[in-house]
This record gives sequence, structure tokens and C-alpha cells, in this order.
Amino acid sequence: MVKEKDTLETLAVKNESTGQKVANGILGFFMNVLMLVFSLSCIFPLVWMFYSSLKKKREFNADIIGLPKVPTLDNYIRIMINPDYRIGYSMWNSTRTTILSVLLIIICAFIVGYILARCSFKLNRPLYIMFLMGMLIPVHSLMVPIYIIFSNAHLLNKWYTLLLPYLCFNLPVSLFLVEGYVKGIPTALEEAAAIDGCSFSKSMFSIILPICRPILITVAIINVFGCWNEFSFALILNSQAYQTVPLALKNFTGQFTSDYPKMMAAMLITMAPVVVFYFAFSKQIIKGMVAGAVKG
Repeated sequence: MVKEKDTLETLAVKNESTGQKVANGILGFFMNVLMLVFSLSCIFPLVWMFYSSLKKKREFNADIIGLPKVPTLDNYIRIMINPDYRIGYSMWNSTRTTILSVLLIIICAFIVGYILARCSFKLNRPLYIMFLMGMLIPVHSLMVPIYIIFSNAHLLNKWYTLLLPYLCFNLPVSLFLVEGYVKGIPTALEEAAAIDGCSFSKSMFSIILPICRPILITVAIINVFGCWNEFSFALILNSQAYQTVPLALKNFTGQFTSDYPKMMAAMLITMAPVVVFYFAFSKQIIKGMVAGAVKG
């Protein structure tokens, strides 16, 4: 009787284990299907933009979703050779503004973040809180005051006009990431360097700066996307002579009609640099995010 009871209990445990495995397998299958659907929903707009850019305007208006009957690169050619669209010049303006803005953000975020993380003084926390409050203020609520200030200071319609707002409004998040990362670095490194006669500035740039490379690359990539795609300040602070990529895309939209195939071709052209940049440094983004999560 005891053996039969043990056998029944063993069978019950096996059946329960098998049922659990089947349930886990079904749940895993549906989760994979769900993730696949989400992935396709993200990829499809890009695919749709690509094959729609190969259509004529009349064909696109007749069938928005369908594939092009006769694919053509005419939209891309017209965009690049037509001076009215100013795509090439707009990409140059965006590239120059983005590179200079990101360099300024990285330099300021690292220096200020290091000082706030390592130096103890009375205004340390108030300054840190003041910087973080920049993340709480809606950017668009300050557009009118900023326009008035820039107008009175004669800073409108210059090639460097956008550098100041991009630096100010992207600095808080960058500072938050860098300060948290520096706090996770042992102070013993700087103490040993100080014993060997290393100055404060040399210790900061020769020892801590290389260690902060992952988080600085992450900050750079985040701000590249932000500066490249920024529209509001580029619209109100600069004239058409210094228009950036988001403003150039407005040229394909009229009052009564829009040339969507050309617009999609222009969007793909302007997206190409940042997409290549992202895939080139995607591993560094993951390293920086993970390191920031562990050390922050």
C-alpha cells in the first residue's frame, strides 16, 4: 500500500511538472508572437516610407499602401538637384549645429558633473537641484521669452544661434547621467594620483575622463538625436538661410496639397546619417546604460 501511494504521488508530481512546462511553453509562444507583432509595427513604417518614396505622386494618391508598380528614383534625384528644397544645405546646417552642440554638452556635463560629484561645498546640492529643475520645465513654455532675449541681444539668424538653447535644455539630463556615473567611481584612484603629485585638473581629465567614456558616448548619442530632430527653436530663432533638416521637410507641404513621395524620400535621406551613427555606436549605448544603472 505504501509503494502504491508513493507511486501515485510521483505520478501526480510528474503530471504537475508536465502541465507546468506546457503552460510555460504556451505562454512563451504567445509572448514571442506579441513581441514579433510589436517589432513589425515598428519596422513597417520605415518599409512603407521606403517603397512609397519609389512611387510617383499620382500613384501614391491612388494607392497609399500598395507596392509601386514601376519603382523609380526620380524623387531622390529631384530632391538633390532642386535648389528650392535645400536638402544638402539643411543637412550641413544640422550637422554643424549638432556636432558643436554635442561637444559643448559633453564638456559642460563632464566638468560640472565631476565637480558636483567630488567637491563638497555649501551650494553643491542647491546647484544640483537647480540643474535638475531644467528637466521639469516645459521647453515650449519658454519659447517666447527666449525669442525676446535673443532678439534684444541680436543673436537671431546666426549660424551659432541654436547652440545656446540646445546646450541649456539638454544639459540637465546629461549632467544627471554623468554625475551619477562619477559617484560610482572609487575616490581611491584620485587619492592615489594626488599622492603621486597629480593636480585636480590633471586627475579629472587624465584618470576620470577615460573611465567615463561609456556614459559620455551614451550622452553624445542621446543628444545627437535630440539636436538633429529639434524643430521648435530652429523655427523661431533662425531664418531660412540657416534652416535645419526638420524645417527643410516643410518645403514638401503646401497649403492645399503635399508631395508625400518626395517628403518620404527626403526623410529617408535625412535619417540616414543618424541611423548609421546609431548602429555604429549601439554597443556603446548598451554599455553606457548598463554602467550607469549599476553605478548610478
